[in-house]
Amino acid sequence: MIALAPVRQNWRRDFRLFWAAQGASVMGDQIREFAVPLIAITALNASAIDLGVLGAAQWLPFLLFALPLGVVIDRRRRRRLLLASETGRAVITAALAVAAAAGLLGFPLLLVAVVALGFLTVVYEVGYQSAIPALVPREQLGGANSRIQATAAVGEIGGPGLGGLLLQLLGIPLTLAANAASHLVSALALGLIRTPEPLPTAEGERSFLGELRDGARHVLRDRYLLANVGFSALYNPFAQWITILLALYAVTALGLDAAQLGIVFSAGAVGAVAGAAAGGRASRGSHVGRILVLCATAECAALLFIPLVDPAWNHTAAIGVLAGVMAVNGAGTALSNVLLITVRQLRTPDSILGRVNATMRTVTYGTIPLGALAGGVVGDWLGARAGLAVGAVLCLGTVIWVALSPLRTIGRIAELEKPPARGGFDQQIYCGDGEI
Repeated sequence: MIALAPVRQNWRRDFRLFWAAQGASVMGDQIREFAVPLIAITALNASAIDLGVLGAAQWLPFLLFALPLGVVIDRRRRRRLLLASETGRAVITAALAVAAAAGLLGFPLLLVAVVALGFLTVVYEVGYQSAIPALVPREQLGGANSRIQATAAVGEIGGPGLGGLLLQLLGIPLTLAANAASHLVSALALGLIRTPEPLPTAEGERSFLGELRDGARHVLRDRYLLANVGFSALYNPFAQWITILLALYAVTALGLDAAQLGIVFSAGAVGAVAGAAAGGRASRGSHVGRILVLCATAECAALLFIPLVDPAWNHTAAIGVLAGVMAVNGAGTALSNVLLITVRQLRTPDSILGRVNATMRTVTYGTIPLGALAGGVVGDWLGARAGLAVGAVLCLGTVIWVALSPLRTIGRIAELEKPPARGGFDQQIYCGDGEI
């Protein structure tokens, strides 16, 4: 059980600091996620299978560590863990920059660093969503999640473009140094938050395995959370499959350089800003289920157009079509994320939110390494273009899942909130109202 003080009058200030920290962190993540495959392709001569292994290594820590870290996060002050994660990621990325400047960066070192960064990313990803309800009044969660997703979308716009520009103009060491600096900025913002976060207090049995079961049991017994897991677990591996092969296809077949590919991802993510900005209003509407079905359709159907881009096209046409595809995909992904995260928070007591997030992340991110490896193998076997087509078709299974799941039946999202547990966090009195 987590005994939290009532949210103070200045919760808006602290949420804005948290919001800024999240923005800096996302920017760093996007620079790194864009730059690492390109570094592997252009500097280390990586093949499709190499890229699949690299992608799998990045996401494998979610499969291995998310569940136990969920228990740790529910036992510790979450913002301190976020601060440690950001500091650690800054140090590791700075070390990579030094290795690159010294001419010591090879594929094995890059692979080890990606695994270590992936572990710290698990801490951050599980922890930050669990920390939001401690800062924001319950009735403002939809708006808060909308703003967080909008910031993620802005990072998707600026991160790849900046990463591509840095790689093109300044080289690998400075690109990695910029990534390290972004995580340091995030750590500073987190350190400035003043809302108290008491240490969770023990209640009843606190065995590690028992607490692990609590999170999994809560997800398995809630049909909305189970459907939520299925949505992401089906979509995420094919999204990673497409991302890996798109970078390879764009560089080796379409002839795009790092800056041009950065433009594709940056321009395409404009749609994600629009989708995230609509999240707050959509979460207050009366047809949330229909919106989720439309989001799934947009996310997946857009990917079918990527392999239609032909190497014979000029660069302007190729960039334009790919940017449009990514815009539609980003809008659907961002909007659905706002709604799915809000459902998760409303259906889960705060005392086990870390474990529930960890359980869901284990499944939804745990499938990504499989998609990365499968995409790399299929791309090596059939070629990047054919591999993109196969991944896009298989991704359509997500639409079928959502259309047949309880998610489709949701009307007003606020009606999904479970009654608060007696004496729990949900019974705290919040101070202040209005938008964040």
